Amino acid sequence: MDTGEISVEGVSRRFRIRAREARTLKDLFVQRGQTEATDVWALRDVSLDVARGEAVGLIGRNGSGKTTLLRIVSGIIKPTAGRVRAEGRIGSLLELGAGFHPDFTGRENVFLNGAIYGLRRADIRQRFDEIVAFAELEHAIDRPVRTYSSGMTVRLGFAIAAFLDADVLLLDEVFAVGDESFQRKCFGRIARFKQEGGTIVFVSHDASAVERLCERAVLLDSGSVAFDGPTREAISRYRRTLADDIDPAERSAGLREWGSGEATIASAQLVGQEGASRLQFLSGEPFALRITVSTDGVPAPRLQLELRDDAGTLVAGQAVDLGELGWAAGNGERALRFEIGSLPLADGRFHLRLGLTDESGEHLYHQLDDALAFVVYPGGDERGFVRFAGSWALEEK
Repeated sequence: MDTGEISVEGVSRRFRIRAREARTLKDLFVQRGQTEATDVWALRDVSLDVARGEAVGLIGRNGSGKTTLLRIVSGIIKPTAGRVRAEGRIGSLLELGAGFHPDFTGRENVFLNGAIYGLRRADIRQRFDEIVAFAELEHAIDRPVRTYSSGMTVRLGFAIAAFLDADVLLLDEVFAVGDESFQRKCFGRIARFKQEGGTIVFVSHDASAVERLCERAVLLDSGSVAFDGPTREAISRYRRTLADDIDPAERSAGLREWGSGEATIASAQLVGQEGASRLQFLSGEPFALRITVSTDGVPAPRLQLELRDDAGTLVAGQAVDLGELGWAAGNGERALRFEIGSLPLADGRFHLRLGLTDESGEHLYHQLDDALAFVVYPGGDERGFVRFAGSWALEEK
């Protein structure tokens, strides 16, 4: 095998689970006969090869074995059966900051983590300024890590792992943490690693990130390979497995789009009074929502809209039966327009969630969890989310 290549041959991994571990002598007597172990197979006969310079995405539902496979490739755990070979230095971004000592300073933790990754002290010292600059922690690098926010800890953990001279990068949901600006920096760094010929295995529920980074994806289902091929086809199959889940658990890990695909939201945009696309509005001004829907031989779908604030609180919701608007069954695209003469929002950042279901609302064709994000600024003295649109007058005695 050449440097940067990965070979996974017939790998299975079993975990033995007990309902409750006996920690004391008393527990042994009290739980006697109640602590029988259960075998859970996280992976079953998984085989795949990754060539040098290739970027492969691992996708699938929670519990499908994605992270377990990454841990086996990285050498953190051993397979129960099968064989794994990965040539070259491996950089693992599985749990950013997991190896930090809270009482050590950021500087001390850089050297500690670098040593764990197998770097010599001289190599770490040579990269130190780049690591700190990337993490944007020049002002806090000599403070104990326990005083860092979670975002600061994540930035430092990523910076250490990203500046290794690695041949292989193993990435697990690295774009589901940190703010938007940091996520863009992460993606840029990883994309550069790929351009330089590095090998990447990437786990994420963010389909757009997988498509941008990977030409090939492997769909895992209950620990087995369900599909191995072009990324777009793998993601399409993955979304179909989520079609009957209105609120899948994977959303917490970065999932933003799912559904069976017979009807899809092809595009969505907000436009101002002048007709141009906008994402910033003044409270009280007119605006419109334009949506393009594509269908493939299904009856008129039902469109669901939810408006939420940055904290996820539901501000407003609505469902529209497109059949009542004159939509006929068939194939092709149709455009919809929803107009509001006076924006009733006062101030804040808002997110629009869009979904398409069948007429009953039970089967999900397509869900965009964060289809649009826009900002509303006060036009006067408004405060809060909602603008009072009434008028005042003195009553006659």
